[in-house]
Amino acid sequence: MRITGMIYIFTMVFSLNVLILSSSAARYDYFQFTQQYQQAFCNSNPTPCKDPPDKLFTVHGLWPSTKVGRDPEYCKTKRYRKIQRLEPQLEIIWPNVSDRKANRGFWRKQWYKHGSCASPALPNQKHYFETVIRMFLAEKQNVSRILSMATIEPEGKNRTLLEIQNAIRAGTNNMIPKLKCQKVNGMTELVEVTLCHDSNLTQFINCPRPLPQASPYFCPIDDIQY
Repeated sequence: MRITGMIYIFTMVFSLNVLILSSSAARYDYFQFTQQYQQAFCNSNPTPCKDPPDKLFTVHGLWPSTKVGRDPEYCKTKRYRKIQRLEPQLEIIWPNVSDRKANRGFWRKQWYKHGSCASPALPNQKHYFETVIRMFLAEKQNVSRILSMATIEPEGKNRTLLEIQNAIRAGTNNMIPKLKCQKVNGMTELVEVTLCHDSNLTQFINCPRPLPQASPYFCPIDDIQY
């Protein structure tokens, strides 16, 4: 009877530990794959960019996100390890636009803040960064390329919101993206485009939680410069 009681107590403690660990794990509903247009970012950034921006969209981040409440951030993870083998590709597709000499610190922050919460879809650091590279290059989820396929080039022209949305939807199985704009010197520029994916990163979805009209980043229906 005593042995049976000990086994019961051990089982209950083990189950409780599993429950605690499970409840502390990050919960998310989908992923945001966000890319920023370098020139517009530098135009709107309070601190001047240290390097000349390119007329390109490059990766800002891949973020596990929730449909309701706060997105998970800074989850428990192993110590960050250098990713030198991937750096040549990351320097092209995922630079720190404001200071390219600080790329490594930028990648480290993105991992600790967002990538650490991306399990089980992306269970470790290597998988996280390799997935971003694959999505941008092999899977052609490059916003500059998607817009170019619809003959929308970075020419500094005014575009309508519908024109930009339709171009991106044509490259993402007709799913609605999330756009971020910012007004600089009286002109509204397209700053960021977010492509949304399901929690397994297997398919595009319509982006939840569009920006409210009161947001300073809300995009108007016309006169968006790109």
